[in-house]
Amino acid sequence: MTTGTLITVAPTGAESAKEQVPALPVTLDELLLTAKECEALGASVIHVHIRDDQARPTLDQGRLRETVAALRESTDLIVQLSSGGAVTDPEADRLAVLDAAPDMASCTMGTVNFGDDVFLNRWEFIVDLHTRMQERGILPEYEIFDLGHLTALQRLLDRHGLPHGGHVHVDFVMGVPGGMPGTTATLVAAQQMLRDLPAGTTFSATGVGRSTIAVLLASLSTGGHLRVGMEDTVTYAKGRPVESNMQLVARAVGFAQLAQRPPLTTTEARQLLFR
Repeated sequence: MTTGTLITVAPTGAESAKEQVPALPVTLDELLLTAKECEALGASVIHVHIRDDQARPTLDQGRLRETVAALRESTDLIVQLSSGGAVTDPEADRLAVLDAAPDMASCTMGTVNFGDDVFLNRWEFIVDLHTRMQERGILPEYEIFDLGHLTALQRLLDRHGLPHGGHVHVDFVMGVPGGMPGTTATLVAAQQMLRDLPAGTTFSATGVGRSTIAVLLASLSTGGHLRVGMEDTVTYAKGRPVESNMQLVARAVGFAQLAQRPPLTTTEARQLLFR
């Protein structure tokens, strides 16, 4: 079992509207402040979606490059860009995210119903994303929304090779309506399926909405890592909106310390992921 905990903060996402969630960081200044605060608490990775001047999700290349550069200048966090964007973003724009040269990028391993929408990830697109990251030295975080996505990942690695550097890291995104439920039993089943992947594969888990606490505890108890943030959770407790991403990172840090698996520093996180 891993002795430390990799904590990823996902501060914004593409789903929540600023009007409904005023604390959501949507400007570059808001994102940088959030990043600094969460790094100080114990986060070592930041999973980034960006917004335009109207706070709408965007994959604008100029903004992506500016964001990556600003995060590197202001923090020591590992910068992970989302290649998912919003469910309506075209594949070409999602592939172009890699041109901003992040340390990591997400790679979702299959199509999934996403509430009332469909998050489309064709096999050819997944292969293209994976191989481009290999060529550019960008580490994928393979996002798993359903258990069958793990079988797709095994097929991808068998046919197209390991990611750059050789380390495989997955994130179980749990509790999305249409995907796998955010329960302990599901996470245990998913964790068991990792045996079919290369030795040394690591995993994080994300509990969306009400599944946040159950997934957090289950991941810690099975040797996994954590992703938290306002992309996935905007209610801290029943009837209590999240006040900031710091609040969610602080809770994750507290649980990790109780589990005697304290947060990894950014240096330790790099040693884990980029070994």
